[in-house]
Amino acid sequence: MIILCLPDWAGCWPGFTVYRPVRRTLGGVVASRRAPDPGEVRDALAAVTAWLDGQAGKPARAELATAVRLTLRALQHRAPGSSVEVRVPPFAAVQCIAGPQHTRGNPPNVVEADPRTWLELACGRMRWAEAVDGGRISVSGTRADLSDWLPVD
Repeated sequence: MIILCLPDWAGCWPGFTVYRPVRRTLGGVVASRRAPDPGEVRDALAAVTAWLDGQAGKPARAELATAVRLTLRALQHRAPGSSVEVRVPPFAAVQCIAGPQHTRGNPPNVVEADPRTWLELACGRMRWAEAVDGGRISVSGTRADLSDWLPVD
């Protein structure tokens, strides 16, 4: 691989494009491999607690997205690996749990939950077996068991 260092004015040449790295964010949460700050996770969960308790309406999309993404990142750091994909549409998906690495196509071990169910699991308000038996989450594959890593607090 060849890396060229070009001056800023190089992009003005006809037919020449300069690509610059872009730092992407996910709803205000910077996509990162570092462990989330426990205080940030607590604050994000506090913002949706009344909704989980049934005492308030659905929180703003940004608050819900932040809580989901931070708890998924916390899970990813508690159970590093890439053998299981955990999906919480439409907000995020992470790979976790040590084992055979999945790289292409549909992963063999998938856990999928709606945001409310995921947050209840992440907070310890719902047990893994209860969610699976009640059909609140979709689980496929022999490694798709998160009971050892939940709650993520």
